[in-house]
Amino acid sequence: MANNEYFNPHNIRSWAEEDRPREKLLLKGKAALSDAELVAILINTGTTSLSAVDVAKEMMSSVGNNINELAKRSVKDLMKNKGIGEAKAITIVAALELGRRRKDIVDDQKRKITSPQDIYDEMKPYMMDLRHEEFWILLLNQANIVMKTVRVSSGGVTGTVADSRMIFKEAIEHLASSVILVHNHPSGQLRASLEDKHLTENIVASGHMLGIPVVDHLIFTDTGFYSFVDEGLI
Repeated sequence: MANNEYFNPHNIRSWAEEDRPREKLLLKGKAALSDAELVAILINTGTTSLSAVDVAKEMMSSVGNNINELAKRSVKDLMKNKGIGEAKAITIVAALELGRRRKDIVDDQKRKITSPQDIYDEMKPYMMDLRHEEFWILLLNQANIVMKTVRVSSGGVTGTVADSRMIFKEAIEHLASSVILVHNHPSGQLRASLEDKHLTENIVASGHMLGIPVVDHLIFTDTGFYSFVDEGLI
Protein backbone atom coordinates (compact mmCIF):
# COMPACT_ATOMS: atom_id res chain seq x y z
CA MET A 1 0.00 0.00 0.00
CA ALA A 2 1.26 3.51 -0.80
CA ASN A 3 2.25 5.82 2.00
CA ASN A 4 -0.88 7.84 2.96
CA GLU A 5 1.25 10.87 3.82
CA TYR A 6 2.57 10.96 0.25
CA PHE A 7 -0.95 11.35 -1.12
CA ASN A 8 -2.09 13.86 1.50
CA PRO A 9 -2.94 17.11 -0.36
CA HIS A 10 -2.32 19.06 2.85
CA ASN A 11 1.30 17.90 2.96
CA ILE A 12 3.39 20.18 0.74
CA ARG A 13 5.91 17.37 0.21
CA SER A 14 3.28 15.52 -1.82
CA TRP A 15 2.87 18.41 -4.30
CA ALA A 16 4.61 18.72 -7.64
CA GLU A 17 8.06 20.19 -7.02
CA GLU A 18 7.32 23.41 -8.94
CA ASP A 19 4.25 24.03 -6.74
CA ARG A 20 6.07 23.84 -3.41
CA PRO A 21 6.94 27.38 -2.23
CA ARG A 22 10.62 26.72 -1.49
CA GLU A 23 11.23 24.77 -4.68
CA LYS A 24 9.20 27.30 -6.66
CA LEU A 25 11.42 30.10 -5.35
CA LEU A 26 14.54 28.19 -6.40
CA LEU A 27 13.16 27.27 -9.82
CA LYS A 28 11.35 30.45 -10.79
CA GLY A 29 12.71 33.17 -8.49
CA LYS A 30 11.19 35.03 -5.55
CA ALA A 31 9.01 37.27 -7.74
CA ALA A 32 7.05 34.20 -8.91
CA LEU A 33 5.67 33.57 -5.41
CA SER A 34 2.45 35.09 -4.10
CA ASP A 35 2.38 36.86 -0.73
CA ALA A 36 0.71 33.78 0.77
CA GLU A 37 3.43 31.49 -0.57
CA LEU A 38 6.14 33.70 0.90
CA VAL A 39 4.36 33.67 4.26
CA ALA A 40 4.04 29.89 3.99
CA ILE A 41 7.82 29.62 3.76
CA LEU A 42 8.06 31.61 7.00
CA ILE A 43 5.56 29.49 8.94
CA ASN A 44 7.02 26.25 7.51
CA THR A 45 4.23 23.88 8.63
CA GLY A 46 0.46 23.81 8.57
CA THR A 47 -2.08 21.84 10.62
CA THR A 48 -3.48 18.33 10.34
CA SER A 49 -6.12 19.63 7.93
CA LEU A 50 -4.39 22.59 6.28
CA SER A 51 -1.07 22.95 4.48
CA ALA A 52 1.25 25.85 5.32
CA VAL A 53 0.06 27.55 2.13
CA ASP A 54 -3.59 27.10 3.16
CA VAL A 55 -2.86 28.62 6.58
CA ALA A 56 -1.04 31.51 4.92
CA LYS A 57 -3.88 32.06 2.44
CA GLU A 58 -6.43 32.22 5.25
CA MET A 59 -4.24 34.70 7.11
CA MET A 60 -3.82 36.89 4.04
CA SER A 61 -7.57 36.73 3.40
CA SER A 62 -8.20 38.02 6.95
CA VAL A 63 -6.31 41.23 6.07
CA GLY A 64 -7.87 41.68 2.63
CA ASN A 65 -4.79 40.17 0.97
CA ASN A 66 -2.95 43.37 1.83
CA ILE A 67 0.62 42.85 3.06
CA ASN A 68 0.65 46.36 4.55
CA GLU A 69 -2.33 45.44 6.72
CA LEU A 70 -0.56 42.26 7.79
CA ALA A 71 2.42 44.36 8.87
CA LYS A 72 0.15 46.23 11.32
CA ARG A 73 -0.81 43.06 13.18
CA SER A 74 0.76 42.25 16.52
CA VAL A 75 1.89 38.81 17.62
CA LYS A 76 -1.38 38.36 19.52
CA ASP A 77 -3.38 39.45 16.48
CA LEU A 78 -1.63 36.91 14.26
CA MET A 79 -2.18 34.11 16.78
CA LYS A 80 -5.93 34.45 16.24
CA ASN A 81 -5.42 32.73 12.87
CA LYS A 82 -5.81 28.96 12.77
CA GLY A 83 -2.46 27.20 12.73
CA ILE A 84 -0.47 30.22 13.94
CA GLY A 85 1.18 29.83 17.31
CA GLU A 86 3.44 32.28 19.10
CA ALA A 87 6.65 31.13 17.39
CA LYS A 88 5.15 31.43 13.90
CA ALA A 89 3.60 34.81 14.71
CA ILE A 90 6.95 36.11 15.98
CA THR A 91 8.65 34.89 12.78
CA ILE A 92 6.14 36.77 10.62
CA VAL A 93 6.41 39.98 12.66
CA ALA A 94 10.22 39.81 12.56
CA ALA A 95 10.28 39.25 8.79
CA LEU A 96 7.94 42.17 8.10
CA GLU A 97 9.96 44.40 10.44
CA LEU A 98 13.13 43.53 8.50
CA GLY A 99 11.31 44.59 5.34
CA ARG A 100 10.41 47.88 6.95
CA ARG A 101 13.97 48.46 8.16
CA ARG A 102 15.32 47.83 4.69
CA LYS A 103 13.53 51.02 3.67
CA ASP A 104 15.55 52.85 6.33
CA ILE A 105 18.78 52.15 4.46
CA VAL A 106 19.40 55.08 2.16
CA ASP A 107 22.24 55.86 -0.18
CA ASP A 108 25.07 58.06 1.00
CA GLN A 109 23.65 60.71 -1.30
CA LYS A 110 22.24 63.61 0.71
CA ARG A 111 18.45 63.88 0.74
CA LYS A 112 17.26 67.35 -0.16
CA ILE A 113 13.78 68.46 0.81
CA THR A 114 12.09 70.50 -1.92
CA SER A 115 8.41 69.69 -1.39
CA PRO A 116 5.90 68.11 1.03
CA GLN A 117 6.10 64.93 -1.05
CA ASP A 118 9.83 64.74 -0.27
CA ILE A 119 8.99 64.96 3.45
CA TYR A 120 6.38 62.23 3.12
CA ASP A 121 8.80 59.93 1.27
CA GLU A 122 11.51 60.61 3.85
CA MET A 123 9.22 59.62 6.71
CA LYS A 124 7.65 56.49 5.21
CA PRO A 125 10.23 54.10 6.73
CA TYR A 126 9.58 55.54 10.19
CA MET A 127 5.82 56.13 10.22
CA MET A 128 4.18 53.69 7.82
CA ASP A 129 1.88 51.17 9.56
CA LEU A 130 2.04 52.86 12.99
CA ARG A 131 -1.06 52.23 15.11
CA HIS A 132 -0.31 55.04 17.57
CA GLU A 133 0.66 58.69 17.16
CA GLU A 134 4.27 59.82 17.04
CA PHE A 135 5.83 63.25 16.59
CA TRP A 136 9.07 63.59 14.60
CA ILE A 137 11.28 66.40 13.35
CA LEU A 138 13.62 66.70 10.39
CA LEU A 139 16.67 68.87 10.95
CA LEU A 140 17.87 70.63 7.80
CA ASN A 141 21.02 72.53 6.89
CA GLN A 142 21.09 75.74 4.84
CA ALA A 143 20.70 73.77 1.60
CA ASN A 144 17.53 72.04 2.92
CA ILE A 145 19.42 68.74 3.14
CA VAL A 146 18.36 66.37 5.92
CA MET A 147 20.95 66.32 8.68
CA LYS A 148 19.04 64.15 11.15
CA THR A 149 15.59 62.66 11.74
CA VAL A 150 14.46 62.64 15.39
CA ARG A 151 11.44 61.14 17.15
CA VAL A 152 10.33 63.71 19.70
CA SER A 153 7.48 61.80 21.33
CA SER A 154 5.30 58.70 21.10
CA GLY A 155 1.73 58.64 22.35
CA GLY A 156 -1.55 56.78 22.13
CA VAL A 157 -4.03 56.13 19.37
CA THR A 158 -5.49 59.63 19.47
CA GLY A 159 -2.62 61.93 20.37
CA THR A 160 0.94 62.67 21.39
CA VAL A 161 2.70 65.64 22.95
CA ALA A 162 5.45 67.73 21.37
CA ASP A 163 7.59 70.02 23.52
CA SER A 164 9.05 73.09 21.77
CA ARG A 165 12.01 73.03 24.14
CA MET A 166 12.94 69.48 23.10
CA ILE A 167 12.50 70.30 19.42
CA PHE A 168 14.78 73.33 19.44
CA LYS A 169 17.25 71.72 21.84
CA GLU A 170 17.83 69.09 19.12
CA ALA A 171 18.00 71.79 16.43
CA ILE A 172 20.56 73.85 18.35
CA GLU A 173 22.72 70.85 19.30
CA HIS A 174 22.96 69.79 15.66
CA LEU A 175 23.37 73.34 14.33
CA ALA A 176 20.28 72.98 12.16
CA SER A 177 19.25 75.91 9.98
CA SER A 178 15.57 74.92 9.96
CA VAL A 179 13.19 72.20 11.10
CA ILE A 180 10.22 70.30 9.72
CA LEU A 181 7.50 68.94 11.99
CA VAL A 182 5.80 65.61 11.25
CA HIS A 183 3.17 63.67 13.15
CA ASN A 184 0.86 60.89 12.08
CA HIS A 185 -2.87 60.24 12.27
CA PRO A 186 -3.39 56.46 12.61
CA SER A 187 -7.07 57.04 11.84
CA GLY A 188 -6.11 58.18 8.34
CA GLN A 189 -7.78 61.56 8.84
CA LEU A 190 -6.16 64.06 6.47
CA ARG A 191 -6.93 67.30 8.20
CA ALA A 192 -5.49 69.34 11.06
CA SER A 193 -7.30 69.50 14.37
CA LEU A 194 -7.58 72.71 16.37
CA GLU A 195 -4.91 71.32 18.71
CA ASP A 196 -2.61 70.63 15.73
CA LYS A 197 -3.01 74.23 14.56
CA HIS A 198 -2.37 75.76 17.99
CA LEU A 199 0.67 73.56 18.56
CA THR A 200 2.09 74.51 15.17
CA GLU A 201 1.56 78.23 15.81
CA ASN A 202 3.43 77.98 19.12
CA ILE A 203 6.36 76.05 17.65
CA VAL A 204 6.60 78.39 14.65
CA ALA A 205 6.66 81.38 17.02
CA SER A 206 9.43 79.79 19.10
CA GLY A 207 11.40 79.13 15.92
CA HIS A 208 11.14 82.77 14.88
CA MET A 209 12.52 83.88 18.25
CA LEU A 210 15.49 81.50 17.92
CA GLY A 211 16.15 82.16 14.24
CA ILE A 212 15.36 78.54 13.34
CA PRO A 213 12.33 78.61 11.03
CA VAL A 214 9.78 75.83 10.77
CA VAL A 215 9.68 74.90 7.08
CA ASP A 216 6.48 72.80 7.22
CA HIS A 217 4.32 70.62 9.44
CA LEU A 218 3.19 67.39 7.79
CA ILE A 219 0.38 65.17 8.99
CA PHE A 220 1.29 61.65 7.86
CA THR A 221 -1.13 58.81 7.06
CA ASP A 222 -0.52 55.51 5.27
CA THR A 223 -2.43 56.78 2.23
CA GLY A 224 -1.28 60.41 1.97
CA PHE A 225 -0.38 63.61 3.80
CA TYR A 226 -1.60 67.03 4.86
CA SER A 227 0.88 69.91 4.54
CA PHE A 228 0.46 73.07 6.61
CA VAL A 229 2.40 74.97 3.95
CA ASP A 230 0.15 73.71 1.14
CA GLU A 231 -2.88 74.75 3.20
CA GLY A 232 -1.44 78.24 3.81
CA LEU A 233 -1.13 77.68 7.57
CA ILE A 234 2.64 78.37 7.70
